[in-house]
Amino acid sequence: MNRMCTNKNLMMLIIAMTTLFCLLQLGDTLPSIGHYGKRFDPMSGIDYIQICLNNCAQCKKMFGDYFQGQTCAESCLKFKGKAIPDCEDIGSIAPFLNALE
Repeated sequence: MNRMCTNKNLMMLIIAMTTLFCLLQLGDTLPSIGHYGKRFDPMSGIDYIQICLNNCAQCKKMFGDYFQGQTCAESCLKFKGKAIPDCEDIGSIAPFLNALE
């Protein structure tokens, strides 16, 4: 009986540690939560401004004259990559879209 309790306690400890580890990793994978105030994360090697600029360039290629790439790039620099545009998310690129007549 005592050995069964020890095994059960050990399994609970392993599950708790694994859950904690996963939660810590999740915080690093969500740039919208974890990078405010940072330009570069030395632990993961992520440069948020560069990602932002690359996404602006990609959206410009996708949408052409409908996308204001220069304005997007300027916002990346102004806000230090805090608002990274996603070409497939209309909410994140709406400020940079224009209608051609």
